[in-house]
Amino acid sequence: MSTSTPSGARPSNGSPGQESVTDSLVRANRAYADAFRDPGMDARPVLGVAVVACMDARIDLHAALGLELGDCHTIRNAGGVVTDDTIRSLTISQRALKTRSVVLIHHTGCGLQTLTEEFRYELEREVGQRPAWAVESFRDVDQDVRQSMQRVRTSPFLAHTDDVRGFVFDVASGLLREISDLD
Repeated sequence: MSTSTPSGARPSNGSPGQESVTDSLVRANRAYADAFRDPGMDARPVLGVAVVACMDARIDLHAALGLELGDCHTIRNAGGVVTDDTIRSLTISQRALKTRSVVLIHHTGCGLQTLTEEFRYELEREVGQRPAWAVESFRDVDQDVRQSMQRVRTSPFLAHTDDVRGFVFDVASGLLREISDLD
């Protein structure tokens, strides 16, 4: 995996006289915009699906699932867990933008498997305030996928809960393994 910027030059952390990571990204966007042509699509995903996945940088969701621009809504967070904010995004996706299917993707080697709720107390000691949010750490990735499927299926805000499926993405092989909620 490359750690270089889109331009190929490694950015600094904002040292005087050196380009920052953000500056590099903005420069890459200008090059992108020069060749960009409005595809003429609206915000409703062509495939009517919302994908909830971990924010892990090793997972290229569109490539892994064979998706193109406009095919799906992508909701990413630490662990790919279904939180209140995930339900918020799914509710908007379904009720305002007509998605019907939900795909949940966790992955092997997730960083949330190494954290505990103690992380919140460490933050409180450091900054003087405990975060209102839960870390949502887990030990068993399969069980956490099942819990996430259950949270989606039981949400009163979601209009479509009959096509909810969960998977674990193997970061070494690139393969998805489906998780049954019966195990």
